[in-house]
Amino acid sequence: MSDAGSPPERVRVSGPPRRRTPGARTSDIDAGTRLGGMYLGSLLREQLRLALGVLTLLTLLVGALPLAFHLWPGLAGVHLLGVPLPWWLLGVLVYPTLLALGWAYVRRAERNERDFAELMSEVER
Repeated sequence: MSDAGSPPERVRVSGPPRRRTPGARTSDIDAGTRLGGMYLGSLLREQLRLALGVLTLLTLLVGALPLAFHLWPGLAGVHLLGVPLPWWLLGVLVYPTLLALGWAYVRRAERNERDFAELMSEVER
C-alpha cells in the first residue's frame, strides 16, 4: 500500500498466459546449438511459407477486384438491392474474407507450432 503523497505502484499488464506443451524441450534451441538452429530454421521457413501463401491468396481474391472492375466496366452497372456491385464486393464481402483468411492462418500457424513442439518432445526421448 502506498502513502497518500506517493504515486500508486505500477502494475504490469500482459496478455493471457500462453499454453506451453508439456515435455517440449527448448534447451537445444535456447543453447543455440546447430541442431536447434536447424529445427528453428525449419519452423521459421514453414511459418514464412504459410504467411506468403495467405498473402498471395489475399492478393488474388481482394487485390484482383479493382482490376476486374477496370477490365469489365459493365460490372459497375450491376445493382443488388439498389447498391452497386463494387460496393458490395469491396465494402462488405472483403471483411468476411479477411476474417476467414486470418482464422485459417492462425489455426495453421498454431498447428505448425504444435507439430514443432511434438517433434522437440520426440527428440528428447
